[in-house]
Amino acid sequence: MPRRKFDFYVYIMASSSGTLYIGVTNNPVRRITEHKEGAIKGFTQKYSCKKLVYAEQHRYIYNAIEREKEIKSWMRHKKEELIKSINPDWKDLSDQL
Repeated sequence: MPRRKFDFYVYIMASSSGTLYIGVTNNPVRRITEHKEGAIKGFTQKYSCKKLVYAEQHRYIYNAIEREKEIKSWMRHKKEELIKSINPDWKDLSDQL
């Protein structure tokens, strides 16, 4: 994912058991590293969400937050369809950041 100044990202992290975490960041490399290292206390640390399975870029923070809320409101199968639309094998995409 090419990075432009002031870009924001909506991303989905997954655990080995399939738990999903949806978040927003303006620094995906830092944020994904924090997830992988377990540095973020709370949900992602508790459920070990360490694999980046989906990300999309937004120019403005309010668009990214709106999209994050939209995805969070979906049923699980719709979230899975979104992930599979760009990552059918649920590979870790963090090396593409």
